[in-house]
Amino acid sequence: MAAPAPVTRQVSGHAAPAPVPSGPASWQPLAAAVAELPVLDASGRPVLFGELFRERRAIVVFVRHFLCYICKEYVEDLAKIPKSFLQEANVTLIVIGQSSYHHIEAFCKLTGYSHEIYVDPEREIYKRLGMKRGEEIASSGQSPHVKSNILSGSIRSLWRAVTGPLFDFQGDPAQQGGTLILGPGNNIHFIHHDRNRLDHKPINSVLQLVGVQHVDFTSRPSVIHV
Repeated sequence: MAAPAPVTRQVSGHAAPAPVPSGPASWQPLAAAVAELPVLDASGRPVLFGELFRERRAIVVFVRHFLCYICKEYVEDLAKIPKSFLQEANVTLIVIGQSSYHHIEAFCKLTGYSHEIYVDPEREIYKRLGMKRGEEIASSGQSPHVKSNILSGSIRSLWRAVTGPLFDFQGDPAQQGGTLILGPGNNIHFIHHDRNRLDHKPINSVLQLVGVQHVDFTSRPSVIHV
């Protein structure tokens, strides 16, 4: 029986995606060298990147750094995705940061995020996947996931930096993130490179690509605001 046609769109920013032929031949492989790079879990245990999506599809969100208030509010909304929605579509949700693994537990507590999360502290995977450094001046529109303005958000980020047990930026402040749909195996079905801190993909548009139900993000999360 023929394999189902995968989602195979490559998007940068909000430009219309170029048409890509459907079918197994259009699957884009992830380089084996990238799949074999390690990420660290909350206990510091290394896990091969490719193992995270070897058995099923995964939405993999690379965030800028854990002190970024925009990343925090985006992950707060990722936290609202019911695990049952993901299980019904046989999809895993993964967040990857670039801080020390010591910051994972506090970041999850802050955002209410309970799905999978890892870090790439050397940013090797970020680099191999072409994630940008620096801010590209581009109109990204109003994000449905960002609730704070730049002043209040920046003040909260600075406060978390100076009051945290480890005074650092929890990652390279110039690093941008992105979103991928990967697996099973080393197949890339979708990739979006953030051009600046506001250029993340709306979550429901990504969920739609993998057949996950839309989520109402208008309700406020029960998280700690500092």
